[in-house]
Amino acid sequence: MRLLKRLQSIRPGLPVLSVVMGLAGLGLPPAVSTQESAVSAQEEDDPNPNSTARLISEMSSIQPGTPFTVAVRFELDPGWHNYWVNPGDSGLPTTVEWTLPEGFEAGNIQWPIPERIIAYPLVDYGYSEEVSLLVEITPPPKLDAGTSIAIDAFVDWLICETLCLPAYAELSVAIPVAGGMSEADPQWADLFRETRARLPKVVDGWSVEAELTDSGYRLSVESSGDRLSPPDAVYFYASGGDVLDHAAPQEVVVESGRLTLELAGSAYARQPSPLLEGVLLAEEDGSWDADGAVSGLRIEVSVAGIPTAQESEGGAPAGADASAPLEQAQGFTLALALVFAFFGGILLNLMPCVFPILSLKILGAASQGGEDRARIRNQGMMFALGVVLAFLALGGLLIVLRAGGTQLGWGFQLQSPAFVALMAALLFAIGLNLMGVFEVGAALTRVGGRVGEPSGYGESLASGILATVIATPCTAPFMGAALGFALTRSIPETLLIFGVLGVGMALPYLTLSLAPGFMERLPRPGPWMETLKQILAFPMFATVIWLVWVFGQQTGVGGASYLLSALLLVTAAGWMVGRWFRTDLRSGVVARVVSLGMLAGAVALVAGGSAQEAPLLPVGEGWLPFAQEEVDRTLAQGRPAFVDFTAAWCLTCQVNERLVLSTESVQGAFRERNVALFKADWTRHDPEITAALEALGRSGVPVYALYRGSSGATPHLLPAILTEQIVLDALEEVLSR
Repeated sequence: MRLLKRLQSIRPGLPVLSVVMGLAGLGLPPAVSTQESAVSAQEEDDPNPNSTARLISEMSSIQPGTPFTVAVRFELDPGWHNYWVNPGDSGLPTTVEWTLPEGFEAGNIQWPIPERIIAYPLVDYGYSEEVSLLVEITPPPKLDAGTSIAIDAFVDWLICETLCLPAYAELSVAIPVAGGMSEADPQWADLFRETRARLPKVVDGWSVEAELTDSGYRLSVESSGDRLSPPDAVYFYASGGDVLDHAAPQEVVVESGRLTLELAGSAYARQPSPLLEGVLLAEEDGSWDADGAVSGLRIEVSVAGIPTAQESEGGAPAGADASAPLEQAQGFTLALALVFAFFGGILLNLMPCVFPILSLKILGAASQGGEDRARIRNQGMMFALGVVLAFLALGGLLIVLRAGGTQLGWGFQLQSPAFVALMAALLFAIGLNLMGVFEVGAALTRVGGRVGEPSGYGESLASGILATVIATPCTAPFMGAALGFALTRSIPETLLIFGVLGVGMALPYLTLSLAPGFMERLPRPGPWMETLKQILAFPMFATVIWLVWVFGQQTGVGGASYLLSALLLVTAAGWMVGRWFRTDLRSGVVARVVSLGMLAGAVALVAGGSAQEAPLLPVGEGWLPFAQEEVDRTLAQGRPAFVDFTAAWCLTCQVNERLVLSTESVQGAFRERNVALFKADWTRHDPEITAALEALGRSGVPVYALYRGSSGATPHLLPAILTEQIVLDALEEVLSR
């Protein structure tokens, strides 16, 4: 499991990608079968291929409360390398997970100066032949002399040549506790001395400054005296991965004791870094001290010229935040957002999420045969009120949670397995009620409406709230842009947009309930209503099947089995109530008690299923898991990209994927134009996907973004409902420019 999680975060590079595909079982062409063999051999026989690792203590004995140093020592086969804390354009840094005795604490890894590993056009940072990573361990103030303590570490790293292999090792070292002074182990004295000489250091006598430029950063180093002079050749290794363009040349100017280094900023950075951290290496045997012993100067300096929030909104300074929603940059206004919200709400009624509840309300009006117009009108107004209040409540909840730092978007509650299970149980109970399994006049299952009987105003209000909750998996046309804009505005404007969205969704049913001509055309109640009521149970059960599938995507097969068992208990409870509730008093009481016990068991099963560990979600053949960094890197290489923002609980997404995006004509067009396909699965909460949606001015799925193959390309957003022709036309329009 640790190995699989590690592989998920591997940055691109064809060798690494080949290994990941081989491990995932996606299949590779015959040309890379040797790589598959290497990975297979590694998994079965050798956890750390082409390299060895060991854990070494500097001290042969330790004292209570006195820190000591250990080294994770790597020996690498010729031609192979592992990586620094910033691996550069590809690769992964080494990680160490410590298992220490009680009271012991481990410090951060002390990284020696790396070397550049060039595989044009990529530049990586790492180590070859051998390297030791030092870590300081602090023991507690009390230890029993004469005992021995064990230091354990799980180390994993990436080992690369022309291909890359994940490696790991479980390491341990035992160290005795001294009664007197602790002693250094002479066997390893040279190793620790040489390793410390390779560490970057702070040297007195140098002043360091950094400022933002149009192309990136300018780093300046100046001596405060005549004794020191800057080296002629230097290279800056930034500790952060998305700060600099690693492959770009670094221009050095040395004049009057001042060294200036021009650094190109990373194309993948969303905004400038306020801090430059890393190592400034003196090359060609240069040094930063008078003794010639320090080749790496440790740099940590604030960057001058970073634009303020107000300047970034104006867009004038270089390096302004590129993640501002597209609609703001394109003149999207509040008035336009309200129009989009209104029509988006109307179209939301056509989404498959809303149909089961809304159709029941309309047929509930039909059951009254148009005889009580005032009652039907009032029920329509209560239903509309429920819809609007639910939208306002959702908007307010989003505002509160986002103000607390939580990244959420439209449909966020369906990212919770417990909420999905609750909705499945509720709709299943409504379906059983419609089928006649049980009849409880004021039960929760009536919130969907009961055909053949007038419903109360409270039930109409609850129906509007339920319809809104069920609608959240869908993002209708027009609605996505309005919601994305709403979540960037002030609180009153946000609530206004959500309210207008609710008015739009409630308008069709409200219009029907207020239209006398429609009421006169409604059929008279009769036996046909009972048949129709039972038929309407099937859309409910179909929705439940979908929700169970969503729950399974979130929690795995084990979680889905818990939910199905819970639905079985709901069925048994409903059957007992329907069978014995209206018989004699004793049977009714027993039925109530037993059914409540079954419902409590169903709740326990839902809780157990929600706690199941979700499996790693695979992506389909030809698709890559979304990472903004990988998308940016693909565009920088001149390759166009298509990003599918989707979720298992989004019905519109699933229909688009199965009927449009997976068709041979669309897939063939993608292959013909060499479009990289990325799947951003939002089934479970993912802050990176949420941030990417916000950058596009959206707050929910589906969203489809097509990019031309160039750095900083503005995405072309496709409609929420796709056809093959829409996708083909977008490819022709965007990629033929």
